[in-house]
Amino acid sequence: MPSTPALTSIGFDADDTLWQNEHFYRLTEQRFTEFLADHAEPHHLSARLLEAEKRNLQHYGFGIKGFTLSMIETAIEVTEGRVPASVIQQILLAGREMHSHPVETMPHVRETLEQLAGSYRIILITKGDLFDQERKLAQSGLGDLFNAVEIVSDKTAATYQRIFARHGDGPERSMMVGNSLKSDVIPAIQAGSWGVYVPHTHTWALEHAEAPLHEPRFKQLAHLGELLGVLEQFGAAR
Repeated sequence: MPSTPALTSIGFDADDTLWQNEHFYRLTEQRFTEFLADHAEPHHLSARLLEAEKRNLQHYGFGIKGFTLSMIETAIEVTEGRVPASVIQQILLAGREMHSHPVETMPHVRETLEQLAGSYRIILITKGDLFDQERKLAQSGLGDLFNAVEIVSDKTAATYQRIFARHGDGPERSMMVGNSLKSDVIPAIQAGSWGVYVPHTHTWALEHAEAPLHEPRFKQLAHLGELLGVLEQFGAAR
């Protein structure tokens, strides 16, 4: 790690870093392919759904609502407008049920945050639907461990520069921890922060990117419990 002023702020992604998320999307997508099994093969439906999601990001943003609308759009397209109303109803119900899944925190999350709290400014930085993210944070029981919460429409270098300037001592004295190279790690490094990658078994295809292995501010962990050791290694822990 480069020699820089002491680290004072740590940002954490939420979905698939602090709690399970993509797993529920995968289960719902499987149900979606079953709804339309008479019209197309599962792999074809999944590919068409991903195309719709990509197109719709600029209109609906990230989250369950956009995913549900993309499923409906895909169903209409693959059936050439003949999708039964009963299938649309099933899709809407599946999307609604995603909002009711209990929050399942990832291993090592609470103990890691508890050990960091008080020594660093801890910031939750997540993107997606405001209502859904607030619901998951409340149900997680982790809310009191954060000094600040930022729910944003997207994550870019400018996003991290703004947030770490607002809640910390600037990006050069901050770290971002998350499971997405594209959203959590690379733009944070571009902003001047450290980027810590904690891979998840399931990562949305649109979040994939090449790991910046040659960046001195990049670190990869097997799980969140290794974060304290990383902080000690470059002398940032206090």
